[in-house]
Amino acid sequence: MLLTDVRYALRRLWLSKGFATVAILCLAFGIGLNTTIFSIVDGVLLKPFPYADPDRLRVLGLQNAKQETYDNWVSYPDLKDWKAASTSFESIALFAFRTFTVSESGGEPARYPAALVSWDLFPMLGIQPIQGRMFTPDQDVPGGGGVVLISHALWLRRYQLDPNIVGRKVLVNAAPAVIIGVMPERFEFPETQKLWMLATPVMFNDPRGNQTLMPFARLKPGVTDAQAVAELKGISHRLAEQYPDTNKDWEASIRTLSDEFIPKSVSRVIWLMMAGVTLVLFIACSNVANLQLARASARRREISVRAALGAERRRIVTQLLTESVVLSLISVPLGLVLAQVGSRLIFDMMPPDQVPYYITWQVDWRSFVFSIFVAASTAVLFGLFPALQASRGDLHGDLKEGTRGNSVRSSPLRSGLVVAQIALAAVSLIGALLFVKTFTNLDSYNAGFDTRPLLTMRVFMTGEVYDAADARGRRVEDLVKRIEALPGVEAAVASELVPLSGGGAETRVMVDGSPAPPGQEPATVISGVTPHFHRTLGVTIARGRDFTDAEGWGRAPVAIINETMARLLWPNADPIGRRFRPVANVAPQDWFEVIGVAPDIKHDEIDPEDNESYSAAYVPVGYRPPRNTGLTIRTTGLPGGLAPAVRQQIREADSNLVISGVRTMDEQKALGYWQYGIFGWVFGTIGVVGLLLAAIGVYGVLSYSVSQRVQEIGVRIALGAGRSNVLRLIVTHGMWLSGIGVVVGLGLAAVAMKQTQTLLFGISWYDPIVFTAVAIFLLVVAFLASALPALRATKVDPLVALRGE
Repeated sequence: MLLTDVRYALRRLWLSKGFATVAILCLAFGIGLNTTIFSIVDGVLLKPFPYADPDRLRVLGLQNAKQETYDNWVSYPDLKDWKAASTSFESIALFAFRTFTVSESGGEPARYPAALVSWDLFPMLGIQPIQGRMFTPDQDVPGGGGVVLISHALWLRRYQLDPNIVGRKVLVNAAPAVIIGVMPERFEFPETQKLWMLATPVMFNDPRGNQTLMPFARLKPGVTDAQAVAELKGISHRLAEQYPDTNKDWEASIRTLSDEFIPKSVSRVIWLMMAGVTLVLFIACSNVANLQLARASARRREISVRAALGAERRRIVTQLLTESVVLSLISVPLGLVLAQVGSRLIFDMMPPDQVPYYITWQVDWRSFVFSIFVAASTAVLFGLFPALQASRGDLHGDLKEGTRGNSVRSSPLRSGLVVAQIALAAVSLIGALLFVKTFTNLDSYNAGFDTRPLLTMRVFMTGEVYDAADARGRRVEDLVKRIEALPGVEAAVASELVPLSGGGAETRVMVDGSPAPPGQEPATVISGVTPHFHRTLGVTIARGRDFTDAEGWGRAPVAIINETMARLLWPNADPIGRRFRPVANVAPQDWFEVIGVAPDIKHDEIDPEDNESYSAAYVPVGYRPPRNTGLTIRTTGLPGGLAPAVRQQIREADSNLVISGVRTMDEQKALGYWQYGIFGWVFGTIGVVGLLLAAIGVYGVLSYSVSQRVQEIGVRIALGAGRSNVLRLIVTHGMWLSGIGVVVGLGLAAVAMKQTQTLLFGISWYDPIVFTAVAIFLLVVAFLASALPALRATKVDPLVALRGE
């Protein structure tokens, strides 16, 4: 029976090639978009982390109930105490972010993202090297170390998969080390790290207030989060009593891996994408349902004949549903091809070495199962109602109508589907425009300076020769002067800070003449800079003056502050000539005199969820000559073209200096919001596809309506109705349906978009321009989709129509 129904369905589709082609394309786009986004949902949100038994893994941290803050960084002494006193966990391990310089004799040094780990971290995760061996406990002790594990990517990139890599001697931050193993392919824990070294030899002497490591823990079987938290809080309270200076008001907390590593904003956007493609699928289903309704009306006599010959209604519905299922299943291969292309395009848009290694997806067997599920669901969605309506006819009346042509039957269901299509298209278009506008706002974001002529990079000074601050200061001065002497360079600056990339040290400061209670001093970010800092950025000092060369290269106790610091520290006074200094135990200890106030500039990456200005001060580089020095260079031409010449000057100054992060400032800027480019692209695609499907739906319904009303229109024209009246009749019907759909869609969009406010930048979820533009655009599209069949209707020959009647 089933095989017979399938053969009959295929034969009917072959005889209706136009219908089949349009329906398959509509469904393929719907299935393809849904499968693409499902692969992302599955890869990022649903699949477990690639560790052994990840459901029992937790990230430990600290929270301050009084300040309502959470901090996932813990000090080494606190972690030792937690580990010694806790009984809820099988093990507690740690890691700390680092960046290491790797070099060999005669090889060019390179800097890589890395991590310090405890010896038991990787065994706790269930990860083993594919070459060599793991760290051992006897190496993770004070005075131990000297061994390193490298990633498969580093093994490939730097050592070309050398089979003799294990035992190779290298220099890590100028200190000798031995490579003891290679980790599995694509493993770059915790995010994009390329090598790992042991933590205890480096951190064993850290003070209790130095919170720089993140603990991982594995719950014992049967232990709940509540039990573990209660135990850790008890330990935290005891530590707070013992060490009130560093631990007061702080208590331990635990989080799941998903809570820690998958930001809620990312999760929200991905689910919004899923909702968007579901809307597109509904629009596609509405299209096919309308086409099926049209076919069912045209086949009413055939169905009536089958019923007259004894076919039960259940049998007729089964046959019609079989046709829908076959249509959906034929759409699956094309949908999977579109999903594969879409998934690859989105993945390729992600910048390399910027995305955590566990963020990955592909169109795999899970995606295939999902696409089959979507196909079956859509078959029911677009097939059931047409099948039920087609099988519910008046047998005697339908057979009589069949002798003189199809009757004109109004279909509230078809009209309702048109309204639904327009409404869903409105929601998808508004969402698309809001995210596209967010991306364009980020792209045109004013960072406080012109990014276009700037080249940036970092230079790391490795080795004992740069242990002394004076040696680093002299090298910084030499590099800047060499670079400024290059043709095409207007100015250059060296600093621990690279704008839009971060740097500087946040600390609390004392204000001369305005004492504050201990711990409540205002916070500011202090950065050491060479002369010409603001000149390089093209920023004009608003009040006061800039550093002189003598001040900038030395240790003159002067500072330039930004307008936010001036407003916060001296709200009702001129800050020029005022003094401040870092609080006790924070270097440098000099009182700094404010000599200038400069406009605010953006220090860190552009983040739509954190766009507040903060207090900043710039002091001469002699106070803070960093090993990891940022260079910002203002050029007279294209900044990227000067990179080779700048590299050459750095090599000539010291061939052991490590150069990294060579980018134009525009490229650096884009790294802060690259994901919003993907969001805009995806939502834009969803909106365009949804609009096209909705336009096809309106056109298809009105075209069918016109074809069913040929006799009526002919009679009207024969009786003297003007063609403009006929045109107005058809278009008005389409515009009424579209208008209702637009109103419903705007309401649904308002409800949905309100949930996205935190994800938008420079635009509100209820932006009236976007809502108005979408409404007008959809009405224009609906008018065009209505006008085409209406124009065709005005060309009806009354004689032909009456003869047909």
